[in-house]
Amino acid sequence: MSASNEQAEAVQYADIELNDERVREYLKANDDFLQRHPDMLDYLHISHASGSAVSLVEKQVSVLRERNVDMRHRLNSLTAHARENDRLYEQTRNLVLELLDAKSVTEMYQAFTTGMGNDFGVDHACMILFSDEPASGYRTEPAEKAQAEIGSLLRSRKGVSGTLRADELKFLFPEGGEVGSAALMTLFNGELLGLIAVGSSDANRYGSNVGTLFLSHIAEVIVRLLPRNPDRPE
Repeated sequence: MSASNEQAEAVQYADIELNDERVREYLKANDDFLQRHPDMLDYLHISHASGSAVSLVEKQVSVLRERNVDMRHRLNSLTAHARENDRLYEQTRNLVLELLDAKSVTEMYQAFTTGMGNDFGVDHACMILFSDEPASGYRTEPAEKAQAEIGSLLRSRKGVSGTLRADELKFLFPEGGEVGSAALMTLFNGELLGLIAVGSSDANRYGSNVGTLFLSHIAEVIVRLLPRNPDRPE
């Protein structure tokens, strides 16, 4: 800004009573003021939390440092989530390949429960098919019994996760002991075929905000493979 313009501004504001709001508006309208008057940085001070005063430059450095720390924490969080997603994707891929290689429902059941325990590191896993006929090598339950025991969990086609009731956990994991939380996904292809579920002794592992996307993918694969396997009871 030229000297003549500054003089014009001085005349413009000469008869105006200054207050905090007018100074604030002026600085917003003239955001290069401190650049044109760098000596003012030595006169502007901001009270520090300790009670001492710091210059505006020191305050700006402090704010930038805090923002830098905050951005670093956000970046670390995003990186951790990305690594977790990569790990989960690889585990899901390996399990899907094991399921595709299975020659029977028994082998599918073993692939699911073993994969969940060894690769995913879950404490408890179950795969239940609804049938009135008992099966050898995997678990079946009458649909009526399942509805009576865990009917509220079977209504959702998007899965359920969180802290379940003791009787629900006992039905899903009869030999599981203390199960703090669980995630469940139904096997559905127009009719309810069964379910898959995982449980943990940690009540916080499968909270209500934990997605069941990976279980959904696995459930879709199992539903498509079931008709191909000869030992599935009707």
